[in-house]
Amino acid sequence: MARKTITLLVLLAVCFIIAGCGTGSNNNTDKPNDSSPSETTRPTATASTHTEPPPTETAKPAVDPIQEQIDGMTLEEKIGQMVIIGLEGTRADKDAINMINKNKIGGFILYKDNMNNADQIVSLLNALKSKNETNKVPLWLSVDQEGGKVNRLPKAFVAMPTAKSMGAADNENYTQAVGQATGLALKSLGFNMDFAPVLDINSNPDNPVIGNRSFGSDADTVIRHGIETMEGLRSSDIAAVVKHFPGHGDTSVDSHLELPVIGKSLSELKKFELLPFKEAIAQDADAVMVAHLLIPSLDDANPASLSKRIITDLLRDELGYDGVVMTDDMTMGGIVNHNDIGEAAVRSVLAGTDIVLVGHDNVKQIKVLNALKASAAEGDLTEEMINAHVHRILALKAKYALSESDGPINDIDIEGINNAFKEALNLNK
Repeated sequence: MARKTITLLVLLAVCFIIAGCGTGSNNNTDKPNDSSPSETTRPTATASTHTEPPPTETAKPAVDPIQEQIDGMTLEEKIGQMVIIGLEGTRADKDAINMINKNKIGGFILYKDNMNNADQIVSLLNALKSKNETNKVPLWLSVDQEGGKVNRLPKAFVAMPTAKSMGAADNENYTQAVGQATGLALKSLGFNMDFAPVLDINSNPDNPVIGNRSFGSDADTVIRHGIETMEGLRSSDIAAVVKHFPGHGDTSVDSHLELPVIGKSLSELKKFELLPFKEAIAQDADAVMVAHLLIPSLDDANPASLSKRIITDLLRDELGYDGVVMTDDMTMGGIVNHNDIGEAAVRSVLAGTDIVLVGHDNVKQIKVLNALKASAAEGDLTEEMINAHVHRILALKAKYALSESDGPINDIDIEGINNAFKEALNLNK
């Protein structure tokens, strides 16, 4: 009996142990292990690889130094830049000095009566620059130096040939060399602007004012030799003013005395007179001088120099010219015989002109300045318009790095310049 009891107890103990082991095994399989499929297929959280771009700085607008200069100018200073004047005599007289100090004039033109010899010219230009040193903007010191009958250089210099003779020689290297030597001569005296070359085509044998000032009677000759002269001047650091837009060649009246009338259509002008100017514009002409001519097919009420249709619509918009535009001398008969010079100056600027040239008579010069100021005060000549005109002028002065602080000219190498002229002339032999 005891043995049966002991056996039964042993069996019960074994069963308990087996049951316990089974329970433990089940618990272990419920726990995930390293090889559990659920573990290997679960996505793993990782650090984001996307990075935000650094904040970009707002682009600053490019600084326009010309506009900054304009912003610091008074109305009187701006209007002064829009006028170039002549002076009386061979010295910087009180009227010229007053124009610099009070009216902040943009520049001067010297004529034959202002020039005796090289030393006197240098002295005069040095004096004008010296008087202008306290002003914000340097002066244009300009001249009509074309050669031939429009020759302003003193006799100490080798005479420059006429445009007609250069066109007839038809040697472009020769023409450019003459232009370069001319520029060297002008620069040595203190000039920085030349009202040349003439781009008029001399197509009318009765023309009393152009004649041998033109390179020829056909467009191609005038284009090739006009552009070479322009480049020659510019290579010597002289701003070149092409003239007389839209073409003074087919006239029989001298605009110095009266107003010529040209009876051509725009289509005819485009096929002939305008061709040299189109090429000069394509070659980035420094400045264009507009003539006192009446062209009824374009504007029957205003001469070209006062005409918005010709200056803005044709020259600027249609031909695409955005450089400096200036008038021929406003004291010429073609203007003053028919207009009040002050009112004419305002009309010209409103039409698109940047610089009004008033070559003679201090009273007329003051009248022009006062008329421009009055128009600005009345609001007809707006600040925006004035700033646009002055911007072109200052940009051109900056191009040639004009400065009054470079000191006076002391020495003139006339022999060296004459050698340059002789070398140029030898190219035609």
